[in-house]
Amino acid sequence: MAKQWYSPEYKLKVLLAYETKNCTIRELCLKYKIAKTSLSKWIKQFRTDGIDGLHTSTSCKAYSKELKEAAVRDFLNGDYSQNEIIRMYEISSLSVLQRWINKYNSHRELKDTKKGRMASMTKGRKTTWEERIQIATDCLESGKDYQKTAEVYGISYQQVYQWVKKYEKDGAESLQDKRGRTKAESELSPDEKIKLQMQKLERENERLRAENLFLKKLEEIERRR
Repeated sequence: MAKQWYSPEYKLKVLLAYETKNCTIRELCLKYKIAKTSLSKWIKQFRTDGIDGLHTSTSCKAYSKELKEAAVRDFLNGDYSQNEIIRMYEISSLSVLQRWINKYNSHRELKDTKKGRMASMTKGRKTTWEERIQIATDCLESGKDYQKTAEVYGISYQQVYQWVKKYEKDGAESLQDKRGRTKAESELSPDEKIKLQMQKLERENERLRAENLFLKKLEEIERRR
């Protein structure tokens, strides 16, 4: 028998029904045609990763070493939040990205996962500063058609996305190649330190905000049993 697939929206609907406690767990599982093990799994996934955890598991999804490193660098440089990065790189969940970050910070090598991502998403090339400016402006003029711009210039979707975001935020100067090590916290200016700390707090609060309310209600349900 083929494995049943459930959408994130359906899973959330089941969890909300579980939260209201209008029926027993057995009745709930019968009503929504799910196994008790599935319900337990979804609760755990929601507690760990919030709504992102309710997406279908893609543990066999392949990621290239280059993609992992690019995603981690974008986070450590403070350019994007974790949620922006998982959307931009199509990473399955926050926990996957967080594992890469922890591994990178522990000075362990990030390796290819299986055969790597699709070439259209990861195949990049070296570019000059002038090219990056031209690509960013062309993409903006096309209404931010990242995929079309990537195909025209023979670069990756992620490259186009990053350059456009940087160009919009800080202008052409931000597209200069500044690859290298990330500044140590001791090297940051007072303003940069405050900005970094605020970004960290914002990312953490973003992940926990949705979970806290749900977990409190679950605890209330458990106490009433």
